[in-house]
Amino acid sequence: MDFVCASPLDAQALRSSEDAFVDDLFLHGVACGAPLIAARAPRAYIDLNRAADELDPAVIDGIERAPHNPRVTSGLGVIPRVVAGGRNIYRGKLSLPEAEQRITRLWHPYHRALRQLMEESHTRFGRAVLIDCHSMPHEAIEAHARPGHPRPDVVLGDRFGAAAGREVVERLEAAFAAAGLRVVRNSPFAGAYIAQAYGRPSRGFHVVQVEIDRALYMDEARVEKRADFDAFRALMAGVIDEVTAGFSSGLALAAE
Repeated sequence: MDFVCASPLDAQALRSSEDAFVDDLFLHGVACGAPLIAARAPRAYIDLNRAADELDPAVIDGIERAPHNPRVTSGLGVIPRVVAGGRNIYRGKLSLPEAEQRITRLWHPYHRALRQLMEESHTRFGRAVLIDCHSMPHEAIEAHARPGHPRPDVVLGDRFGAAAGREVVERLEAAFAAAGLRVVRNSPFAGAYIAQAYGRPSRGFHVVQVEIDRALYMDEARVEKRADFDAFRALMAGVIDEVTAGFSSGLALAAE
């Protein structure tokens, strides 16, 4: 509540960057034996798909300017400066101790749990497959649409092969495509910090970032589920069944 009160934006605007309902869409994975770690902190408050040191001097007092980082420069560091549409979250700057407190309280526990799950899966099964679940604004897809090509429903990001083995990405792509969803890889989202930090396919650690068009299941302006949300969730359950059948061991889900 203090966070909302301190912002010039209302609660609805602050939620515009949120991956709303993504944990609900992928919850069926738990019934299929895949552990699910879901972020509970708003993305406008702290972005867990950023490195802990991606600190923005434009929003955090006492931070020296670091080498160019496009995420930080655009206002999307670990403590975001803006939400969708480039709207400023804060009237002024946060203190460095406040930023560090958020990272200590929220970022480190999430990543400790995620790293432990990956290592346990790898030790038990000889590999770990992390599906990093997100949503993407419909307008972002329209802005990056290639002339003459249909707009994708799902973008799979494997950092152009650096974060996951080919067979892992192919199985995911096939499962989404079999459900009638249009799938592309790495454009416009190739995978951010989690894919970069945890994906080591040569060592048996595979990470694929999954971005789903929000317009397929929610009213983006209201941040509410569409009337046919349950039908889309059932379609996603079929995708998850197909994926987990192929990855019968070492599969984990992370929803943000």
